[in-house]
Amino acid sequence: MSGLWRAYAGVVVALRWLVVVGWLAAAGLSVVYLPAVGQSGSDLEELVSAGNPAVANEVRSFQRFGFPLLSRVAVVQRRAEGLPEDTQRKAVERARSVADGTFTDVAPIRAAVPVMNAKGVLPGSTETGTTIVTLLFTDPDVTFAQQVKAAERFVAAHYDASDAVVGVTGSVPARVEQTRLVQHSVPKLELITIGAVFLIVAIAFRSLIAPALALGVAGVATLLTLHVGGALAERLGVPVPQETQPLVVALLLGVVTDYVVFYLSAARRQLAAGQPRLSAARLATARFTPIVATAGLTAAAGTGALIVADAPTFRAFGPGMALAILIGMLVSVTLMPALLGILGRFAFWSPLRQRPEDSVGLLGRGWARLLTRRWFALPALLACVAGLVFAALPAAHLRLGVSFVEALPPSNPTRVAANAAEAGFADGILSPTEVLVEGGGVANNAAGLDRLYKALAAEPGVAGVIGPGTQGLPEGLSVFQARDGGAARFLLILADEPLGGRAVATADRLNRDLPGMLAAAGLTGATAGLAGDTAVARVIVEQTVHDLGRIALAALLANLFFLVVFLRALIAPVGLLVCSVLAIGATLGLTTWLFQDRLGDDGLTFYVPFAAAVLLVALGSDYNIFGIGPAWREARKRPLREALAVTLPHSARAIRTAAFTLAVSFGLLLIVPLRPFQELAFALAVGVFIDAFIVRSILAPALLSVLGSAVAPEPVGAAPETEPALR
Repeated sequence: MSGLWRAYAGVVVALRWLVVVGWLAAAGLSVVYLPAVGQSGSDLEELVSAGNPAVANEVRSFQRFGFPLLSRVAVVQRRAEGLPEDTQRKAVERARSVADGTFTDVAPIRAAVPVMNAKGVLPGSTETGTTIVTLLFTDPDVTFAQQVKAAERFVAAHYDASDAVVGVTGSVPARVEQTRLVQHSVPKLELITIGAVFLIVAIAFRSLIAPALALGVAGVATLLTLHVGGALAERLGVPVPQETQPLVVALLLGVVTDYVVFYLSAARRQLAAGQPRLSAARLATARFTPIVATAGLTAAAGTGALIVADAPTFRAFGPGMALAILIGMLVSVTLMPALLGILGRFAFWSPLRQRPEDSVGLLGRGWARLLTRRWFALPALLACVAGLVFAALPAAHLRLGVSFVEALPPSNPTRVAANAAEAGFADGILSPTEVLVEGGGVANNAAGLDRLYKALAAEPGVAGVIGPGTQGLPEGLSVFQARDGGAARFLLILADEPLGGRAVATADRLNRDLPGMLAAAGLTGATAGLAGDTAVARVIVEQTVHDLGRIALAALLANLFFLVVFLRALIAPVGLLVCSVLAIGATLGLTTWLFQDRLGDDGLTFYVPFAAAVLLVALGSDYNIFGIGPAWREARKRPLREALAVTLPHSARAIRTAAFTLAVSFGLLLIVPLRPFQELAFALAVGVFIDAFIVRSILAPALLSVLGSAVAPEPVGAAPETEPALR
């Protein structure tokens, strides 16, 4: 045992009361004086980079025409048996009153444009005369929340029961609803997760005090992370995605509990061996602090690797998750040893009779001996690899999307209104895609624009096109040709959910095909670009896929570095990292199979596979260190297979407890009623189970047993220890 860690343990235990008071004071002061995560950041800047060409096209379109073609807030009216003509007439008059200033109470709404399926405006409509979607336009600097409140006031003041209003919807109201649902769900998530963690740790240690300690340490780390992270985000001007807070809560409760479980297990074994309270705390601290510190640094480096991404979402996710893990690690390696020094045996008090502290059972020992026999290890290794590869296969056809409305619960009013609009028109009615065509005199080339109109309408995935020459448009809606003749624009209604994987693929194909379509239409010298939600989503997904290589390389290298340093070897860390990659592939394959293949979702939310993969790589390295670390230390005194047989029963039990806690913490993200959280909950929970119960319990030990002396550490003299050997 290193003299450095002995000295560290002695200092922390000696200053135990000061450490406890210091951390409690720090947590309290952070709550009082620092903002929380989620109080900074606004609207789409959390997801969209400033250089997104779709946004640039939309801004340029507004500048050229003086009137936006795209709206992200809409009022939906619908009656399945048909809307009366009077209702349709009132919709047009209402829009005119907004435009000419008759309605003085509608600010910041500048214009309202009713689109009806009664006059054949949209060729892709499946019904006639049943639905009106009134698109509302505001200035670009109006916040999302203000836009939604203005729309709701507009409906309350200028619609009545006879107008058959279903509700206000669109991508902006959907984003506002997502924020509301996240904020509403966090207290419930925290409460249920705390109860689950308490129950798991209480059962594992047959104690009521041990889980209270775990939750206390996790609570201090969570408060500090949320408020220190919020302060840093505010000071640095970095917008924080609304998805961060629930994920931080789940991550910290799980990860910190992992670290606490290992300290508790070590201290309990020292106490069972007859060590006094302070001595047991020092020995447990000296043995597990380097393991916890290395695990924490590895996990933080792995998640922090997201900062190399171009996408703003990943750049916010990465440092936030890394900060959470670092704070959790720092609190764990100081506060938990101090508490163990104060409480001693009382930390394991229980009104129930406890089993012998050092018992792992005959089954555990027998399984460890069997798994380390080469004749058994090789088939186990091959079976695990084959199973994980098979589970990963569905990931080959993974699609990515950026859904807002479809992510909401089916009963949410915003989604109900969206479903009504889509039933009367097409799935893409609420987030149409704009095609901006620019070039000298292009607006006056009626024949060329007509050919382009027909070519766009014939594209697969396009339900309808509105543009120059469209018949049946409401009077005054001549906004498709610039007055200077240098620009024209079309509005495409896509056939699929506009931010889902299929619509994103349609936009990607259109973006590639537009130059050829312009040439075929005779619009030589003209250029064209896409704008709108689907076009923005296309760039986000493209950027995400482009980031994949850098994120994967940075995360794997960071984890490999710490494994190499900790194990002082190269071949074994590479093999262990390959095991982690197999586990991640299986996790993503199962997630794709469930949500995309079985439940029929239009692809996974774009950030879910990558955030889950990075977290699982980082946390998998944690379990590498916890599981293989003791065996590696023991292997310096005996053959590696024998060292694995000796240490696996004890480390596997602690890893299973820690992993079960972490999986439950992540799985409870299901409490947040949004589809991205359902995807994250499944991916992370299943990934942790695969990593702990297949990779660390079977695959990794089998791999090291097969490799044997080829990867074993250099032996050293078997000097007697001052603490019980890990047996």
